[in-house]
Amino acid sequence: MVKAVLTAKLSPSYDDIPEKQYHFFGRDYLKQIESAVGDSVIYYEPRRTTTDLSSRGGRQSYFAIARIVGIRSDDRNPGFFYADIDEYIDFDTPVPFKVGDSYLESGLQREDGKTSKGAFGRSV
Repeated sequence: MVKAVLTAKLSPSYDDIPEKQYHFFGRDYLKQIESAVGDSVIYYEPRRTTTDLSSRGGRQSYFAIARIVGIRSDDRNPGFFYADIDEYIDFDTPVPFKVGDSYLESGLQREDGKTSKGAFGRSV
């Protein structure tokens, strides 16, 4: 069962290598990733391709699946962690986060039918 969606940019500001490791910050994300160890996760590419707020060009699509096999601290950056990745597989065709008015992740849709910017802002 998939328990997490990991956001990965084309030009990440973190030390991500999608097929090997996912670099993240914070205890909140740590708890979420701990609950997904041993399970499959899905990768999502956001609209922004870099950390620049005006950056655009990302596919806004789910593009791969993998398995989290462990977690380790980043010894160089306090508060940061790595999720170790195995069984990484790119999708043949990226899957858009939204098809028409239907969201593939129900948590991304507000009650009024619009996109939840808060949910979209999370990395995990």
